[in-house]
Amino acid sequence: EVQLVESGGGLVQAGGSLRLSCAASGFTYEYYAIGWFRQAPEKEREGVSCISSNDGSLYYADSVKGRFTISRDSANKAVYLQMNSLKPEDTAVYYCAGTRFPLSPGLCLNREYLEVWGQGTLVTVSS
Repeated sequence: EVQLVESGGGLVQAGGSLRLSCAASGFTYEYYAIGWFRQAPEKEREGVSCISSNDGSLYYADSVKGRFTISRDSANKAVYLQMNSLKPEDTAVYYCAGTRFPLSPGLCLNREYLEVWGQGTLVTVSS
């Protein structure tokens, strides 16, 4: 069974940092794209950051550019999201997601193209 399991969420004060981890298991092929999404209460799930395996490009939502950094450890089949300078509006459930199918660069922030999802980890930023 293909699985993505997130960890690292928690409660942090505004201006603080957290590092989310996503461990992939149950497959033998690398994801063509993998990344992070988030969903705040009563809001739609949105793309935060992703990595395209086509060319190794990194993509970020405008709201997190300069504060969040995505990275991947192919050997350990894990992807990470370093979140700095956190704001209360970053409060959300964060999901790791990926696709095992070829995906055009730049589309990995669109949740409709990713078919494998983790269960999510809650990040709460207090003001």
